[in-house]
Amino acid sequence: MREIVFDTETTGFEPSEGHRLVEIGALELINHMPTGVTFHKYINPEREIPADATRVHGITNERVADCPLFADIADEWLEFVGDAPMIAHNAAFDMRFINAELGWIGKPPYAPERFIDTLAMARKKFPGSPVSLDALCRRFSIDNSHREFHGALLDTELLAEVYLELRGGRQPGLALVGKGAASGDERVHIDRPYRAPRPHAVPDAEQAAHRAFLEKKVKKSLWLAGDTPSA
Repeated sequence: MREIVFDTETTGFEPSEGHRLVEIGALELINHMPTGVTFHKYINPEREIPADATRVHGITNERVADCPLFADIADEWLEFVGDAPMIAHNAAFDMRFINAELGWIGKPPYAPERFIDTLAMARKKFPGSPVSLDALCRRFSIDNSHREFHGALLDTELLAEVYLELRGGRQPGLALVGKGAASGDERVHIDRPYRAPRPHAVPDAEQAAHRAFLEKKVKKSLWLAGDTPSA
């Protein structure tokens, strides 16, 4: 199963107020595990980035002045996502901006049901607890010490780990094998402790009741073969 985890950085909170995307980061999951395939673009928003936004994500007007417009990278983005479900933290925010950008260049929007919201998943699993990305990283012991600013690709990588944990985490004994596994030159070995068979003695009363049932209900019972039936 293919899924896309993604994050966006923007110039503000509402596309309806003229705010735009300045960064998109995404990575591919197959069967809930990262494949190493990523998508990352800085975008010229065609407007000034407010200082408050720069303090959050660290992206300046100078940084994106020579970057492509969303229209220039839209087809590459659509091809990367394909028809996969899209996973984001507070997905309504990212969906609003992605769909606004698509609409401005005449592309159809994504349907809401395409999105999986890890914020909603976390609120349901940990009601009343902090569920920001940083809080979830602390809860699941995911190292985010290198996260100085909000960054689309970095946040996506952290979110992929959080998403896996929200789904139940890595199962005991799960191992990822290398490319050679398909040809049989690598194998997964799981050590399991040996447990000797345990004898189970059947009480005499239960044996007598079972024998009486067979003699009464089962003709030519194999269990009684070789025995002398009781009178």
